[in-house]
Amino acid sequence: MPPAEAGTSPGAPAASGPRAPVVADTAGPEDTLELRLPAEFTQLFLSRPAGPAAGSAGEDLLDGVAGWGPARTAFGEFQLEPVRPERDLALLSRWMNDPAVDEFWELAGPEETTAAHLLPQLQGDGRSLPCLGLLDGAPMSYWELYRADLDPLARHYPARPHDTGVHLLIGAVGDRGRGLGSTLLRAVADLVLAHRPRCTRILAEPDLRNTPSVAAFLSAGFRLSAEVDLPGKRAALMVRERALRSALTPLR
Repeated sequence: MPPAEAGTSPGAPAASGPRAPVVADTAGPEDTLELRLPAEFTQLFLSRPAGPAAGSAGEDLLDGVAGWGPARTAFGEFQLEPVRPERDLALLSRWMNDPAVDEFWELAGPEETTAAHLLPQLQGDGRSLPCLGLLDGAPMSYWELYRADLDPLARHYPARPHDTGVHLLIGAVGDRGRGLGSTLLRAVADLVLAHRPRCTRILAEPDLRNTPSVAAFLSAGFRLSAEVDLPGKRAALMVRERALRSALTPLR
């Protein structure tokens, strides 16, 4: 597709995630769960009285992704659905063993490798959430939404409260190379801004070598803010500002 997207061309890198697993992967030297919240904040969060089920709006650090609902796109109805390992692990492990995905995610191997990446997020404090991307009800992509301001990434740029980060990969080779990645990035960014009113920016940090991924973010309304050195890679810091939302040209 012109321009290329994350996982856009057959055989091209299919991930916008970091070269080394970034979110809650215990194999990484600097992961999302390593950055500790202030003790007072953690205690306040854990001591809240029982309320709506986990994932309900306002009851987690990402404002209830499970309840955001679908977005209409040129390719069909798209929705984020939090990962359920008992249902999704085999599929995600198969995607992670695609050589084009493994080049940047480095999670190839048995299902236990993928599980070790997922479970710390699912059992953590809510700052990171792994999701399936469903297109017309069919799972076709993997997403991680995370609080960039509470992530080690915040050490590498001037973070603002509620900055939201995103990683993604397109699962099937047949879904790459046709403009899908850019369209879904735009849709997910719009969902974040619609349902996280305190969030003013969405960020991503694809490997600079992953030019299809960088191009996809550019097509989705992100700008290249800086080049940053992160564990295992030199990254393109991509930023989409809430203030520029109305200025974006609709994708066809």
